[in-house]
Amino acid sequence: MLKFLRKTLIHTWFRLSRGATLGVRILAIDADNRVCLVRHTYLPGWHLPGGGVERGEHALDAALKEAREEAGLIIRPEDLRLISIHTNFAYFKGDHVLLYRADTWTTQPPDRAHEIAEHGFFSLNDLPVGTTASTHRRLSEAKDGLSSPTW
Repeated sequence: MLKFLRKTLIHTWFRLSRGATLGVRILAIDADNRVCLVRHTYLPGWHLPGGGVERGEHALDAALKEAREEAGLIIRPEDLRLISIHTNFAYFKGDHVLLYRADTWTTQPPDRAHEIAEHGFFSLNDLPVGTTASTHRRLSEAKDGLSSPTW
């Protein structure tokens, strides 16, 4: 109940304080055809690492920061490229998500242990139970070279 209340309050505050929101997600697939996923402490399911872009923050910087904090991925800016832009109006009518793909990275322990319950690399053919529908869609689109406008 506390998690639901916290999530509701945070979403309400974001909606009232911003006309539009921008988020980033990072698609990192390693040489063994495994994708990096995270499971949050406050949100159900397995997701691509990512988060919100703060006011005054460049989206690329946010993607680099979120990859490091949530999954311990250290990515150089030149190894990260924007592959698609999506709307995510399920919660906020002004929400948009930028999907970046990382080509190369190194790893370290994640910075945000309190926010991330688990993280890891999972075979594209054997994703963990609870992988979100949007994550499945992004993986399918990346495989087929397609992109839909909706997250």
